[in-house]
Amino acid sequence: MKSSAETVARTAVAARSASVEPTIAPPLAPGEPAIDLVHLSRMTLGERALERDVLRLFDRQAEMLLARMASERPRVIGALAHTLAGSARGIGAWKVAEAAAAVEFTAAEPEAIALFDVVDRLAAAVADARAAIAELVGAH
Repeated sequence: MKSSAETVARTAVAARSASVEPTIAPPLAPGEPAIDLVHLSRMTLGERALERDVLRLFDRQAEMLLARMASERPRVIGALAHTLAGSARGIGAWKVAEAAAAVEFTAAEPEAIALFDVVDRLAAAVADARAAIAELVGAH
């Protein structure tokens, strides 16, 4: 009977995904900066050179983690998102942290069909943070 139940579940998921219309998500936190500079300064004890180094490291890490998420299973995507959320909190990239936490939560669900949407939201938040980093520390 398990194969019959799996078939029913797959059919339901396929029907649901066929009826979902793509939409653009609203900003995660409109009006908030991509990087909380006060938090970053507190975390780096106000050392500007350290701030730049930490931002550059986050920039590279976020790029690498997002690239890996594109080819991994949901369980691994959740673990990568967990790592990214922690790093984002460390530099004050609250929008990235929130979006990464949503990816982590969604990846743990049995039907991870919504995972694509939350990963897209995460990618958008990371793009905003990376743009802010580029402005703060100069071009990569």
